[in-house]
Amino acid sequence: MKLTLAYRGQSRVATSPAGLAVALAPNLRRDRVSFDANLREPVLFREYAGALHDVVVSDLRYKPRDKAAYRGFAAERARREASIRQSAIKQARSAIEGNLPELLEPMPPGLERRFQGLRAKYWKARQQYSDYLCAHDPELWRLLVPCDPVVTVADDCLFFEGFSADESSYGCLTIDRHAFADERDVARGTTNVDYSSSLYEHFNAMRSYRQTRFLVDPTGFEVRNEGAADYREEKIDLPPSWLRGFLQLQSAMTLPSRRVPIGREGLYNILAYLKRHHASKSPRALRFELEPGRPPAVTLEPWMIRVQAGATPYEGLNAETIRVWGRDRLRLLARLLPVMDAAEVHLLGTGLPSFWSLRAGPLRFVLGLSGWTANDWSGGSAIDQIAPPVEPRSETIIGLARAFQLEPAVSLDRLRQLTGASAGEVVAGLNRLAMLGQVMHDLTAKVYRWRQVMPVTLSAEVVGPEHPETEAARQFVAGRLVKLKRNELRGDGLRVLEGKAPGAECSLVLDLDGKILRGKCSCSYFFTGGLRRGPCRHLQALRAAATAASSPRTTNDAWLAALGER
Repeated sequence: MKLTLAYRGQSRVATSPAGLAVALAPNLRRDRVSFDANLREPVLFREYAGALHDVVVSDLRYKPRDKAAYRGFAAERARREASIRQSAIKQARSAIEGNLPELLEPMPPGLERRFQGLRAKYWKARQQYSDYLCAHDPELWRLLVPCDPVVTVADDCLFFEGFSADESSYGCLTIDRHAFADERDVARGTTNVDYSSSLYEHFNAMRSYRQTRFLVDPTGFEVRNEGAADYREEKIDLPPSWLRGFLQLQSAMTLPSRRVPIGREGLYNILAYLKRHHASKSPRALRFELEPGRPPAVTLEPWMIRVQAGATPYEGLNAETIRVWGRDRLRLLARLLPVMDAAEVHLLGTGLPSFWSLRAGPLRFVLGLSGWTANDWSGGSAIDQIAPPVEPRSETIIGLARAFQLEPAVSLDRLRQLTGASAGEVVAGLNRLAMLGQVMHDLTAKVYRWRQVMPVTLSAEVVGPEHPETEAARQFVAGRLVKLKRNELRGDGLRVLEGKAPGAECSLVLDLDGKILRGKCSCSYFFTGGLRRGPCRHLQALRAAATAASSPRTTNDAWLAALGER
């Protein structure tokens, strides 16, 4: 998807005798959005904005080691050592022959001037390289320069959203409007803001004894001459996987979840142990043990370390155990521990996305994690496992859109009153609107907000289709076309699956985390690529059939009741 961003100037933090002024340059290609007010808690904003920055730049994907640079370094080191050895031999021979020692060469004149010239040449070449990547390799350039965050000015709050470079972590920073004073020129809406690493570095200069002015600059929308010196435009071709992953997490936030309170000590114990220990074998999950009326506990696998999450009892109706993966991404929350007041986790189920919410006064931070750090076919199919089984009606979608025009932030009960639809139908409609980038769920405020993540209305074609192998696997399972012949748990904890899918015989070996260790299939897709391009449709269907829910879901209301929503 091609997205055009135009900014007047760049976002900056300006220093004045009165204090600091945070000026964010909005996207001129979107509707007018502005906000100007004094920030009451600059230190809290600094820490929470830093956590959002850590989410945006994080990339925990596995990167194989490239030894070409090391081989070049080793060759250069060998050449340098040989040159030093030859020089030492030559000097020793000269000394033996009675020659005078070679005088040290004096410092050449103009060394400082040459240094500055070479330094300027380096930075010029670096900028040229960035421009070259932007023109010839946009994908690599966007990995080095993450997409600009989205800022929304609402009636009761401001919130910033960002997505990680590895497409597995979502961050949302929410600031209540009462955290500001002396508000001016407020225009509600959603826009992109220019963001750079230098702006983040200036955020760190915020102090409690300095007055901080927060400004989404409205003057940028009044510019008519696009040839001005401070006008710049970027045309970004968003990767379909980035946009789809962002919207998948948005869609998952609209689904029913288990709210698990967690205390500061419990979160600290989890993060401290994960920082000091590395698991060399599976399982590598966080296992939440939930029992109504008792404080929840978290077990760190494979060490089986049990941590008391907090003192607040779990308010759920049923006792259950939920396991989540990709826990290394939780280290992004470490800098918020000293300033947080309370925290909670919203769990969708085992292997599904989780949302960690931290509060500190008027600020809230939500860290959304996909089911796995590698948000590929496994992450996408995991979300679809609990998606509404029936498509929402067009009347429900239209009714929801009209309800949000009346009230931009609405609770689920209020939406049921405004639309007249059942809870299951409303949740299915919200899920669809979130997948199209129109709606988001504010977990901490317990309301749904109308927020268009892109300046255009998205469609299923724009978001991009799923991988053909994943879509075909889902059709196999839905049509009950997979025959499971063997489902055996071995003594070493590995699970062996054997079966038949349409057109192929296949087998799988899964570890304790449910990940594929080995696989074999007779289809041409597996024959040409093995597991390097991801498992084929037959292997995915075999695993999905082995872990499918036992009870069928025929309606959205039955699906909602099965998830425990009341």
